[in-house]
Amino acid sequence: MTSGPLAHPGACDTHMHFYSSSFPTSPAATLFPPDATVGDYTTVQEQLGLERVVVVQPTTYGLDNSCQLDGMAAFGARARGVMVVNSSTSERELERLTGLGVVGARFHMLPGGAVGWDELAPTASAIADHGWHIQLQLDGNELADRQAKLVALPVPLVIDHIGRFMPPTKSLDDSPVLALNALLDAGNTWVKLSAPYESTAATPPHHPEVLPLVDHLTANWPERLVWASNWPHPGQPEPLRTSDLEALAQRWLPDGELRRRVLVDNAAALYGF
Repeated sequence: MTSGPLAHPGACDTHMHFYSSSFPTSPAATLFPPDATVGDYTTVQEQLGLERVVVVQPTTYGLDNSCQLDGMAAFGARARGVMVVNSSTSERELERLTGLGVVGARFHMLPGGAVGWDELAPTASAIADHGWHIQLQLDGNELADRQAKLVALPVPLVIDHIGRFMPPTKSLDDSPVLALNALLDAGNTWVKLSAPYESTAATPPHHPEVLPLVDHLTANWPERLVWASNWPHPGQPEPLRTSDLEALAQRWLPDGELRRRVLVDNAAALYGF
């Protein structure tokens, strides 16, 4: 892929999901999106000019990663995975997943998530020898209270969706944002620039309310940011179009060097491309 508005050799979408009614859903699931297939995503990928992808286990399937692994396999060496495991996941299974290109364990600390806070530290210890990271989605308003536990993790930490500071919109000097700053300063945390609709319901599709935080992050920690589509935008009544994703990426990453750094270099470093 060499064309498209975000085209750079090795440009990566670091967070998307596949859905298929042929796979069983988790009893705890709260989201049941329509099928979203490899073919559907490939069209989005090509339209944006992206080459690499990180497939992330959604809450819909709980601890059964089969749907994501099935979709991920279609992209071969151009894909990595972030799946849901816990401290009871066997060493053999962790080795198998690593061999398939899985590089992270996802924790979703909102309704529908399969693994809770009590599993965070022991799971981090279990995955450390495999070179994985923890990917965390939470209400960012909890970051100040959770900061000490997160700093102590023995693996890198990736925080979803610009921190997902749920409404009302936070100012840059609010304690949860200051906690995110501290985590980034500690040098072991990354943030995904993605899904602005998870932080504010106002003014779709581009949600300018998140811009001060995005600009703050890109100005101070450009080496700790990755970009993601969050396709197919589960739970959103009006999912972002490809043109919306393009506009967001170009506004959030207005400089060509910054865009290449976030889309290519940072993603390659974090996900081992």
